[in-house]
Amino acid sequence: MKKFAFAALFAASTMVATAAMAQDTTTSFRGFRVEGNAGYDWAHSEGSHNAKFGYGGSVGFDGLVANRIVIGPEFTYWHPNDGKNTVSTNVAGGGALYHRQGDQLSGDIRVGYLVTPDFLVFGKGGYVNEQQRRLFVAPVGQTGFDSRGHADGYQYGGGVEFTLHDKFSAVPGGLYVSAQYVRSQFDNHTADNHAMGGIGFRFK
Repeated sequence: MKKFAFAALFAASTMVATAAMAQDTTTSFRGFRVEGNAGYDWAHSEGSHNAKFGYGGSVGFDGLVANRIVIGPEFTYWHPNDGKNTVSTNVAGGGALYHRQGDQLSGDIRVGYLVTPDFLVFGKGGYVNEQQRRLFVAPVGQTGFDSRGHADGYQYGGGVEFTLHDKFSAVPGGLYVSAQYVRSQFDNHTADNHAMGGIGFRFK
C-alpha cells in the first residue's frame, strides 16, 4: 500500500507538472527543488497532546499553468528532535498509556498561486506514513503491552514561499524561503501538526 501510493502519486503529479512547465519558462517557480525545514511538532493521541521541536526536508518538482498557477509533486521527511514525540494519557482503573510518534514520510500534490512573480501562496495534500509505538504501563494485577509499527494516513496544509534574488543570493532565483503548516491524520485516530519555516534551492 505504501509503495503503491507513493508510486501512483509520483507518476500522476510529475506528468502534470512536466506538461505545465512546458507552457512557460520565465518564472523561478519551476523545475526541481530541495528544501530544509525546522519548527514545532504537536502530537495528538487519546485526547492528549505534546509539543516538541522537529526538523526535516523535502524534494519537489514544480510546473507553471497560465503564468499564475504552480503545481507539482512533493516528497517529505520529518523527524522529532530526539527521534520521538511521546503523548501520555492516564487510563481509568489505573496505569498509563504512552503513544510515541516518530519519523514521517509523505507524498503530496502541491498547488499554489503566484501573488507576485516572487511570492507564492500554496496548499497541499496527500499520503503520510509514520513510525509509532504504543506502550501501556499497567497497574498491579493487570497486563501491559508494548507494540511498534507504522500508521498510514493523509495530510493537508499550506503556506507561503518567497524567492530571493541577487541582493540576497549569489544565484538569482536559486534560493527561496518558506513558512507552512501541515496536519497529518492517521488511521488509528492519532494526529500530528507541524508549524515550520524552511530554506530551499531551485535547480535551473
